[in-house]
Amino acid sequence: MTISAQSGPQSPRLEIHVERIRENARVISSLVASHGASTAGVGKVLRGHEFVVGALIDGGCAQYGDSRIANLAKVKDWRPGIETMLLRIPEISRCAEVVQVADYSLNSSIDTLRALSAACVDLDRRHKAIIMVDLGDLREGVWADDLLGVVTEAKALPGLEIAGIGANLACFGGVAPNPVNMGRLVELASECRRETGLDLPMISGGNSSALPMLAAGTMPREVNHFRMGESIILGRNVYDRTPWPGTRQDAIRLVVEIVELERKPSVPIGHRGQDAFGESREFVDRGVRRRAIVNLGRQDAVVSGLVPDDAAMIILGASSDHLIIDVDDCERDWHVGDEISLSPDYGALLALATSPYVGAHVVQH
Repeated sequence: MTISAQSGPQSPRLEIHVERIRENARVISSLVASHGASTAGVGKVLRGHEFVVGALIDGGCAQYGDSRIANLAKVKDWRPGIETMLLRIPEISRCAEVVQVADYSLNSSIDTLRALSAACVDLDRRHKAIIMVDLGDLREGVWADDLLGVVTEAKALPGLEIAGIGANLACFGGVAPNPVNMGRLVELASECRRETGLDLPMISGGNSSALPMLAAGTMPREVNHFRMGESIILGRNVYDRTPWPGTRQDAIRLVVEIVELERKPSVPIGHRGQDAFGESREFVDRGVRRRAIVNLGRQDAVVSGLVPDDAAMIILGASSDHLIIDVDDCERDWHVGDEISLSPDYGALLALATSPYVGAHVVQH
């Protein structure tokens, strides 16, 4: 993603509406604060974009969280005073970098904690570790039966502060937070405090999937930290992708340009085999239709995650470099060179922000 704030920006591009992200951050962080908890704003889907980081912090987030060390390093260069949190489990080979750019990290291996400790000693630094526990989603985390042993050993490691325990849900297995698994997280924290004497001040209760419990008042009060990304950037309830009340869903727009506009049949002509991606597609016969080709393809985005702003448009599919859209029912008379705006979901945005062929234009107002 090429970052710019120029006039006449390139296409295709992501338009980043900074004030809308800031507004969303205020809504989400205020809800978290009403629970007596703090928010780490997560901007990894936009690669730690400077304006996005600023919007998250200015919108009330206490820390900035990201899964990539390089993004955290940029943040420390831009705004050294921001507390940073590494969300992806650290690689042992990069622990020296981690303790230099991340104030906190999420961990699930005693071997990695030992390596972080050694890096702290070598670099004369302190680092805060949150030990993750797997509550059933089967992504990262120490299994509950082993948690006390890991916390006990980690307590003795020099240079490390065991800041608390945490959990991640609704990412790999799709397991949603509920009073049972969140209650279990609180019980585990209490057991570790009792047996080790550690304060463990932070119980990090997961990501944006926790919002429904927070809104309903069913989240245990002891869970006092949350890591919020998609709910702020896209204004979505990640459990079912519905709009989250009070937030905007138009903080990020994808803008593409029409490079061809022709009337063509809606079903290919001739014997058909697999397409360029090894797929055999079925086509709906709508007759001869007006079809626009735009300058974006599967190399740049998860096409199934794109929704045109004009509801009359139908995305027909994509090749590596071209997205094909039926515009026959549109009221507007589209022309070659016109730009079309689309809404990306999280998966599409992740790919778009990573593509070197997609620009980024900051909209300040």
